[in-house]
Amino acid sequence: MKVNEGSIDRILRIIVGIGLIGFGYWFQGSVGIGMMIVGLIPLGTGLVGWCPMYSILGFNTCSLKK
Repeated sequence: MKVNEGSIDRILRIIVGIGLIGFGYWFQGSVGIGMMIVGLIPLGTGLVGWCPMYSILGFNTCSLKK
């Protein structure tokens, strides 16, 4: 797995993921559970630095020099 997310992209994903998980906890019920599950996706990709959709589409926001 090659890193394909830049630092700003990763930070925004982590913030959005934590926000969705927090709102999901606050809403509770099935909507809350859905928000928490959806929040795990940006949180996980932000922590790892690799997005499978970016790989499929050929995107790379990482500024590493090759």
